[in-house]
Amino acid sequence: MSDENLCPGEPPAEGLTVGRTAGLVGVSVKTLHHWDAIGLVRPGGRTRAGYRVYGDDDVARLHRVLVYREIGLPLAAIGRLLDDPEVDAREHLRRQRGQLAGRISRLERMVGAVDRMLLESKPGIRLTPEEQVEIFGADWEPARTEEAEERWGGTAQWAQYAERAAAMDRDDWEGVAAAVEALSADLAAAYRTGVAPGSEAADALAERHRAQISTYFDCTYAMQVCIGRTFVTDPGYVAHYDAVAPGLGGWLYEVIAANAGAHGVDPESAVRE
Repeated sequence: MSDENLCPGEPPAEGLTVGRTAGLVGVSVKTLHHWDAIGLVRPGGRTRAGYRVYGDDDVARLHRVLVYREIGLPLAAIGRLLDDPEVDAREHLRRQRGQLAGRISRLERMVGAVDRMLLESKPGIRLTPEEQVEIFGADWEPARTEEAEERWGGTAQWAQYAERAAAMDRDDWEGVAAAVEALSADLAAAYRTGVAPGSEAADALAERHRAQISTYFDCTYAMQVCIGRTFVTDPGYVAHYDAVAPGLGGWLYEVIAANAGAHGVDPESAVRE
């Protein structure tokens, strides 16, 4: 029988078996046996059958060993620290805390450097999140790009977007943002004045909209229709266009569909190419 269990009928020991102690402090039984062998932490109690068990003081010592080991001390140094009455444990911990704080600061700087490298090397918009908000407006959410990648990342259109966006600098994006704002204002004005889908003025706006999408990837009439559908089905797009003018998204889809129909595309059956 191993020392992991008491003998049948034996009363409970005043302490914990090796197995239970290992589970309590989060180390392996093998580790406890090793620490026992080198005299770092020895179980101080025994069952009536002679099996060794860990008492409260032993468990407390184990926890101190784990703390010292976590901050990088070798086992020999931990043993001296625990057993030498002249060692000021609190002062030692304060020094170790200072070293850890310095290490954390260095690691945070390294994480920041890696984040910048990822941003610079990732296909797509080569702008920081702060620059994106500055250029595209306070309601812009940088996470939209990641959401779009999750949704469209495997498509040919996304590959085109990533290639084109990676070649654009801040001036290019500022031009795009200005064009988006101008088109949005013109769409809202046309909607409010009752411009009818299928009219010459509406078709011209539909073509401007398609050209704007083509900044990122080649946009066919069928693709534009598929994108336009999201203006009435996707809550995010609905809210975006409603913020400009309530109902604008639905009207814009009708404008896109009418213009696509004039170019031989059936809006009802159009699919993404």
